[in-house]
Amino acid sequence: MEETDKQLVVRYSKGQVDALEILIDRYRRQLFGYIIGMTRNQHEADDVFQEVWLRAIKKLARYKHGNLLGWLTRIAHNFVIDRGRKRKPDAILDNPVEEGGTIIDLIPGKESGPEDEILEAEIRYRIEDAIEKLPVEQKEVFLLRVRAEMQFKEIAKIQKVSINTALARMQYALAGIRPFLSEVYDEL
Repeated sequence: MEETDKQLVVRYSKGQVDALEILIDRYRRQLFGYIIGMTRNQHEADDVFQEVWLRAIKKLARYKHGNLLGWLTRIAHNFVIDRGRKRKPDAILDNPVEEGGTIIDLIPGKESGPEDEILEAEIRYRIEDAIEKLPVEQKEVFLLRVRAEMQFKEIAKIQKVSINTALARMQYALAGIRPFLSEVYDEL
């Protein structure tokens, strides 16, 4: 039987480091997906991911044993917002990343032929471009729902708004993305 988050947190607080490793692995994909969507930079996302866990460890006594992913995402949200206030965003999907390639190359795709890969890259570029053009609140709701797979109740808590506001922001985000996607659909 899989240990609950609460059990793992208690184990870690008693000095069992392996419990933290399990928690990190459990939420890596969802939390990192959210962070990279907000930062748009692999290196920066790695830094933020590490910082989120460092802050979570320091504040472990404050954790109320509720939704751990929601709590971690809230920490990430606050850190990314604070970091964003300190400097202007500078990532563009075509910009190279330190690991080689571009940000678009970081988006996984299925194995296909060269023509399919070019078309998929174009579609990914248009989707990312559409997401990037959304207002920050709508972009964040979209990323939390799609990449972090969070429920709207948790998204509302993270953004400190009502669930209706979170739902409305998602509707506006989808409405903002839809014209870009319909262009792609028409071309296909």
